[in-house]
Parts: sequence; structure tokens; C-alpha cells
Amino acid sequence: MPSHQLGRRIVAVKPLTVPAPGRGVDLQVKVTAPLSGQNLPVIVFSHGNAWSLDGYEPLVDRWAAAGFVVVQPTHLDSRRNALGWDDPRFATIWRVRIADLHAVLDGLDEILIQAGRLEARVDRERIAAVGHSWGAQTAGALLGARVLDADGTPGEDFSHAAVSDGALIAAAGTGDTLTPFAVEHLPFMRPDFSTMTTPALVVAGGKDRSQLSTRGPEWFTDAYHLGPAPKSLLTIAEGEHTLGGLAGEMVAETTDEAPDRVALVADAISAYLLDAFQLDDAGWTGLNDAAEAGDGTWSISSK
Repeated sequence: MPSHQLGRRIVAVKPLTVPAPGRGVDLQVKVTAPLSGQNLPVIVFSHGNAWSLDGYEPLVDRWAAAGFVVVQPTHLDSRRNALGWDDPRFATIWRVRIADLHAVLDGLDEILIQAGRLEARVDRERIAAVGHSWGAQTAGALLGARVLDADGTPGEDFSHAAVSDGALIAAAGTGDTLTPFAVEHLPFMRPDFSTMTTPALVVAGGKDRSQLSTRGPEWFTDAYHLGPAPKSLLTIAEGEHTLGGLAGEMVAETTDEAPDRVALVADAISAYLLDAFQLDDAGWTGLNDAAEAGDGTWSISSK
């Protein structure tokens, strides 16, 4: 993408409260946006387990600097809400997560007004759902993925008409190889990607080995291989689950600290979405060319 875009000054506003009746805890969001620009595309971002609106700045700040308005909700599973695996509410948090993103999209105009009159600067026809880890499953539901029940029957459709594209980072794969712990505590981790018709970029690490699945890193590519075209896949050979530290610098979950890797993920998603939204194809074309000519450190596939 043009280098001048990454030099844009940005501003963040938090916390903003979004109406979410029956949730029990206020739904709060953070909005990060460039200080200048019109017709800005929007990213609604779903964090991984235990995080909050205060995480993922290495991603969010680069997206805002590239010209996106980013809205980050804090889901119920955030550490700040202290809900453990054995909390009776945990079994339904996956549904509350999806409802959180719907509430953000349905209340987007009011959120943008509260964030400093951004409503006049946003293009509501260009909205993407993006998530990491559990957040990728949450975002995937808005793209059309469903959850299989114990009998393998697809559940309800949670897709949202406002979302026209997305990016899934380290998204859990199919649920037929879950570990006993995951079967007990995360039975909803059984995505059906066959209905995920919305275009998306899937990002996976070549060394991402989950304790929730008996499969290896290829588990995290199911959203690409099993989802209908059009889909793209960015594979980072040495990437582990946080792909260099997406949630923040030096955080406990980061097992493969690599700022350059984080920048690659952030910039690849920006470039992919700018191309998908027909705003600027130079960045995505350049990344594909670089991947083809590269040394295999990372690769891009499309269908």
C-alpha cells in the first residue's frame, strides 16, 4: 500500500457504550480512526479469548493509519469480567460474542457520532468483519459460517448484511479432532465453513499448534480450504498462534515475538481489504508479487 498512508495521524476514543439489552455487562467499544480522510472503510474487530478493547494495538493502529475506522468491542470472556471455564455463562458466550458484533453494526451510526462525528466520514458500503483466534470464529459467523451441533447439523445463520468482506486470523478449524478438554468446555468450536460465502482472507501460521485440536497447523487453514470461493490464504511459515505478537508487545501469550511478522499481518489485511473494496489494488498486487518471488517465508494462495 502507499507508504504515505501508514504515516497518517490517528486518534482513538474509548470507552463508548453500545446498547445490548440482556447482556448483564455493558458492551463497550473503542474506535480508532485516521484524523483525516473521507469515505473511510470500516473494520469491526473481534478479539481472542480473554482480551479486550485495549488489546491488538499493533494491528489496529496500522489499520487506522492505512485509512480504516476500526471498532473493537470487549466481549464477555475478557479477563476484566473474570468469567472462568466453569462459569455457567461460558457455554453461551460464543453467541453473546456474535450478538456483540451485531449490536456494533446495528448501532454503528451512534457509535461514530460519539467517536467524534465520524459518521460523515465513513463509507457504510465498505464494512469488514475481522477477528483473531476465538474472534475469528466470531467474525466468521458474520461472514456466513455456522456452528454444527452434536449430530453435525448446521445451526442458525448469523451473517450480517452490512458485512461485505472479512479476514480470519488463526481461525479454529473443523471440530472432528477436538481434544477432550475442548469437547468439554468448547463444544461450539465446530464451525461449518460451507456456508461462508462472503469473501475473506484467512491468515495462518505454519507453526501454530493448538492444544484444542489433535491436528497440526493445517487445522487453521480449514476456513480457506472448506469455505466457498472467493477466498485467499496468507500462510506465514514460522508463525505461531499470535503471529509475532498481534495482541501487543511482550504480552504473555506471545510465543514468537516478531514485530515484522505483526506488520506483515496488519498490512496484508489492509491491502487485501483495500483491493476487495476497490479502493486501491497496488498493495495487494505487490504482496502477491513479493510472495511469488520470495523465499517461502510467507505465501499467498487464492481461489
